[in-house]
Amino acid sequence: MGTCEPCGRQQVETTVHHLFPKEMGGTFGATANLFISCQKQIHALYTNEEIAAWLTTLPELRADEKLASFIKWIRKQPPTKFMKIKKSRERRQK
Repeated sequence: MGTCEPCGRQQVETTVHHLFPKEMGGTFGATANLFISCQKQIHALYTNEEIAAWLTTLPELRADEKLASFIKWIRKQPPTKFMKIKKSRERRQK
């Protein structure tokens, strides 16, 4: 149990997110602790190529328009609630 760095929720189950995708050379780079649903939401919205291009820091993740609306919503949810995350329509077409 820990704190999700992008959304700030506490006492949630977190996972390690590589800010620069491992498959693109970020294995030993910076990481952040993310609530599992936040991690899934990032990967549901963006490909690893897109993440590597413009979402490689916590401020960039928080400022992203699509993620900001999700973060605003998820902050209001109880820490025990896990969301079912689906890929965006745009992402499914890629």
